[in-house]
Amino acid sequence: MSMNSASAQGTAGGPVATESAERAGRPAGRRNVGIPVVFFDTTLRDGEQSPGSSLNASEKLEIAHQLVRLGVDVIEAGFPASSLGDFAAVQAIARQVKGAVICGLARCTESDIRTCWEAIREAERPRIHTFVSTSDIHLRHQMRVTREEVLKLTREMVELSVSLCPGDVEFSAMDATRSDVGFLAEVLATAIAAGATTINVPDTVGYALPTEYAALVDSLYERVPGLEKVVLSAHCHNDLGVAVANSLAAVERGATQVEVAVNGLGERAGNAALEEVAMALKTRQDLLQRPVNIVTTEIARTSRMVSSFTGHIVQANKAIVGKNAFAHESGIHQDGVLKEPMTYEIMHARDIGLTESDIVLGKHSGRHALKSHLAEIGIHLDGPELDEVFRRFKATADKKKEVTTADLEALVGEELRQREDVYALKHFYVSAGTDIIPSSQVAVHKEGAECAGKAFSGGSVESIFLAIDDAVGVTGRLMDYQVRSITSGKDSLGEVRVVVEVDGRRYAGQAVSIDVLEASAKAYVRALNNVAMNREAGGARGDRLYL
Repeated sequence: MSMNSASAQGTAGGPVATESAERAGRPAGRRNVGIPVVFFDTTLRDGEQSPGSSLNASEKLEIAHQLVRLGVDVIEAGFPASSLGDFAAVQAIARQVKGAVICGLARCTESDIRTCWEAIREAERPRIHTFVSTSDIHLRHQMRVTREEVLKLTREMVELSVSLCPGDVEFSAMDATRSDVGFLAEVLATAIAAGATTINVPDTVGYALPTEYAALVDSLYERVPGLEKVVLSAHCHNDLGVAVANSLAAVERGATQVEVAVNGLGERAGNAALEEVAMALKTRQDLLQRPVNIVTTEIARTSRMVSSFTGHIVQANKAIVGKNAFAHESGIHQDGVLKEPMTYEIMHARDIGLTESDIVLGKHSGRHALKSHLAEIGIHLDGPELDEVFRRFKATADKKKEVTTADLEALVGEELRQREDVYALKHFYVSAGTDIIPSSQVAVHKEGAECAGKAFSGGSVESIFLAIDDAVGVTGRLMDYQVRSITSGKDSLGEVRVVVEVDGRRYAGQAVSIDVLEASAKAYVRALNNVAMNREAGGARGDRLYL
């Protein structure tokens, strides 16, 4: 069924009314026009599943506070049953973050659901999000259960979730877009009858196209009793590059929640990007007519924070938040923008929080001024953490004439990143030149002890990495190495991101410094810290069984 044919069937006014609406550019028969779209952010759960990503509890907490400032309605804080570390991070967010629903993910098992509830029960507004597969390929090859068993499991586990968290339980049918629509409808109806208040229809493997996904939403509204009385959610992956398009198609057909991630992070090719869905709904309010609570001026700051903490650099031509998103190279475009920005810009840079200048502090600024400005941008530090960031700020200000908001965000990210690390770089020494073999010596703190390492190699960066391997006793294979400047100018902080393979898995590390060699060393140490964190969690981060 095409979107247009579905519209025609659902229009009370008949063919003439349908033709008039389509001629006006507004699809006919849309559901829930004027109803706000709930933004469910899964950056801290599905987003963290991006290969190489790993956030510690402090970083997750800071991102959660920023998501509230952004206006996110629901924060999926993690998968509490996956590891003790994830449980602790979800619990901390539930206890400390106010202003949004705090959600935890759980498989349709009693142990997962009870663990999830223990993690989120102290939240201002908690939600249990439980899921089970519904596609025959998953039932046959992964779960090895019958359809009847799935129906029984759905009813029992949703009822358990409702008994623990009455009033806010989400149910997801994993791999919904490759499921038999009749069976999918039966499972969703069972979940609603058991008390689920939100029904999620995930395109788990990014298989659907927008017309198909829109038709599926139409079909489910027709087939599932009571679906119009609960929240219908869209969770789309980007394997074919249409996650945002699918999400918007679902909203147009009546979905009342979208599940998104900042910068489009997530499994494989990622999730629908929060900033793209939000700005599409804002910019095309004339057509979609669905309000949102997102504070768009917080988008750029949120994007930078998530990029810094996860180490995933945003591509230059990324929609909305890429550095070229508001750049104009063509002479024709430049001429038009100078005369009237709207000739080639459908939104303003200031709409997402970008400004002409964000210089805020210099070397004479004091600790109170730093703390106040950090609070203004949603970062709340005190005690030893503030002391350390202030020390790093003064060191940076001595080398840079002016310190920007982007610099501060990078410095705070560096401090939060190191707060729970197993390894910490104490110092390094490099000898290099055109006529000598580069050599490096490093000292790394490891569980209270100082470990030394040294190496000779063909390049200075390589020698640093080999010396760190020697110091910590872990051999990593460098898979990717990227350097970029935080701001413009020769005195900019340098940001380095590395991806290291250890034991067949890949781990990312990111760090910033005025000295690119120092940033390189710290980024590599951070990657090895992620190795250590994964080993402590028993390899749980490598188990990819999520939506």
